[in-house]
Amino acid sequence: MIILKNLTLSDGSVQDIRIDAGQIVEIGRIADSGTDCTDLICLAGFVDPHTHLREPGFEASETVLSGSRAAAAGGYTAICAMANTEPVADNSLVIERVYDLGMEAGLCFVQPIGAVTKGLKGLELANIQDMSSSRAKVAMFSDDGMCVHDENLMRQALLEVKKFGGVVAQHAQDPSLTVGAQMNQGAVATELGLTGWPAIAEEQIIARDAQLAQETGARLHICHLTTGGGVEVVRWAKAKGIQITAEVTPHHLLLTEDLVRSYDPVYKVNPPLRTADDNKALLAGLMDGTIDMLGTDHAPHSGEKKDCEWENAAFGMLGLESAASILHQVLIQSGAGDWKLFEEIISKRPAKLAGLDNHGLIKVGVQANITVFNPHERIGVAEMNQSKSSNNPYLGLEFIGRVQHTIYQGQFTMIDQSVRDQK
Repeated sequence: MIILKNLTLSDGSVQDIRIDAGQIVEIGRIADSGTDCTDLICLAGFVDPHTHLREPGFEASETVLSGSRAAAAGGYTAICAMANTEPVADNSLVIERVYDLGMEAGLCFVQPIGAVTKGLKGLELANIQDMSSSRAKVAMFSDDGMCVHDENLMRQALLEVKKFGGVVAQHAQDPSLTVGAQMNQGAVATELGLTGWPAIAEEQIIARDAQLAQETGARLHICHLTTGGGVEVVRWAKAKGIQITAEVTPHHLLLTEDLVRSYDPVYKVNPPLRTADDNKALLAGLMDGTIDMLGTDHAPHSGEKKDCEWENAAFGMLGLESAASILHQVLIQSGAGDWKLFEEIISKRPAKLAGLDNHGLIKVGVQANITVFNPHERIGVAEMNQSKSSNNPYLGLEFIGRVQHTIYQGQFTMIDQSVRDQK
């Protein structure tokens, strides 16, 4: 049994919570003693709709176990694992292997995401129905890292997921406009002599797919939105009643293309870091509900893939352990939002997107998946080190606010910065 005392919930009320047999059994003022959480914020366990765990195939960069440790340290009780593994998670055998590895790790719920096309090649649909009926009950499908560029294939995919209420998560990038692209298109790219990545490559795919979602009546999710124009397209689509959701990453809220001047490959990411104006538009979209949620796009890479010259380095950066601290900075510390919105963005909405019924809730009778956040304590990013990889763009920075405790299925998986294996 766990009793958490003097928690501040997202609605501002101060409560105690009793957890027994994996469930929340009491919320109120409890006479019994327990873990004191005075001045700490109690939130539904965080859910990441966009994580790369690299297993199978790229275990030098990350494994399901090490990624789960990073997730627990970051306050996550559920993460959705992208399909760009080797072999690709485009069939129930690979899907169930990833699912089982998550169960063995026992530190958070690992929900596999199925590939939209076989081998992520964009030529033929994967067996979406087979993956949806697997033990993992896949509801989200994505070729992330690659855009489903063929319009007819994308339409077929949307029709397939509509049959069971699933969703296609699109990596919006027209490949014909980004050949050799290394960073955001603009003055900085010209200055550095790097091939630019135009905003229109993202925005026109979002517009096309929104129209396909409207025509099919299916659900569409936009991964890692990065441009002000993209925000406007999603806003237009929502106003039309189209079933579209969107996510933004911590790094696209906080970092800008100016960092590329260092030529440090840690800042090389797909889609690229954009401008300060884009950052502002993304935050505004998050505030008004155009952007629904935070997705870390946690993309670990081994030193071999990152510690090299910019042009040859892999795209991607770490995100699980620092995401909540960054969201606290841009949303709470700035005064832009409150804890209710914070919880919606990082817990409730991503849980709904992925169909995770046991997540995103704090009420009596539900599974105890809880994150306790300390909004006062300063933490250095160097202390965030559960991933196997070190491509962390925030090294050297400090944030105010950190995850204090993570509780998954009624057990501490992280308690005051110490990750606890449940095995």
